[in-house]
Amino acid sequence: MVSGLQLSREDLTQAYRRMRRIRVFENALHAEFAAGEIPGFVHLYAGEEASGVGVCMHLDDRDAIASTHRGHGHCIAKGVETGPMMMEIFGREGGICGGKGGSMHIADLSRGMLGANGIVGAGGPLACGAALTAKTLGTGGVGVAFYGDGASNQGSILESYNLAKIWNLPMVFVCEDNGFAESTASSWSVGGSQIDRGKGFGIPSREVNGNDFFEVFNTAGEAIERARAGEGPTLLHMRLARYYGHFEGDAMTYKTAEEQATEKANDPLDFFRGRVIETQLLRQTDLDAVDAEIDAEIAEALAAAKAAPMPPTDQLTTDVYVSY
Repeated sequence: MVSGLQLSREDLTQAYRRMRRIRVFENALHAEFAAGEIPGFVHLYAGEEASGVGVCMHLDDRDAIASTHRGHGHCIAKGVETGPMMMEIFGREGGICGGKGGSMHIADLSRGMLGANGIVGAGGPLACGAALTAKTLGTGGVGVAFYGDGASNQGSILESYNLAKIWNLPMVFVCEDNGFAESTASSWSVGGSQIDRGKGFGIPSREVNGNDFFEVFNTAGEAIERARAGEGPTLLHMRLARYYGHFEGDAMTYKTAEEQATEKANDPLDFFRGRVIETQLLRQTDLDAVDAEIDAEIAEALAAAKAAPMPPTDQLTTDVYVSY
């Protein structure tokens, strides 16, 4: 397996491009929601970029991921296009789900993105189903379930551990622990170690610095390689931080200014930039060029979403009822 620091210049640039794309996309949504331009509820992934990208860099269209209500970053990490995503969040006709799902229901099955999900912990069973399909059909595909520390207490996640172990599914469980289950500190709410919990189900489990793309990439690569080889599931406990509130409009009174400053001092994009420049894998000018490219891309997606029409009324009941 190639380690993160052995990636080609092209792959390193792609990794940074995806992380930067997530950050700029989320920052734009933060501003637009505050301005009253976005309908519905929005939960942002800024600060957690290294986790989604470090995992998804190992995946292709054989593989499926199940997301959370904080799903924009997972979508972008898996290769979903930002233009249709932006239209979806704005509720416009050209959205990836026709403009009718919104922020918490973005999906793109062509990319193996099973969808963001407003039901806490619902992604575990979905990813297990995808993993079972891959195992049955012999595609070599892997199922990845992203979920938060709060969702780790849900029976749906615990039963997913059980099923993945018993059926020896090609699964990777990624618990993105940003320190808070909504506004309750995960140190209090989770009630014990995620690693011990995984091991209790007989699943190999690893603690990972979720701010360090290279550590995430290396650890996730081992877990995904293990799953493809038929050796069963792995649990990765990502320690990271979200920069915005649990939802847009959350005043974050449960975090001090000092705690927020400490989180941003460990910024995953800054860490990546520092590492690749220090080791001369990429130049600062290379990264600056990516920044300019992504700024332009997101500005274009934002302008297109604002100009796009709303879904027509004759589409109101499509994708609601299914005949079997």
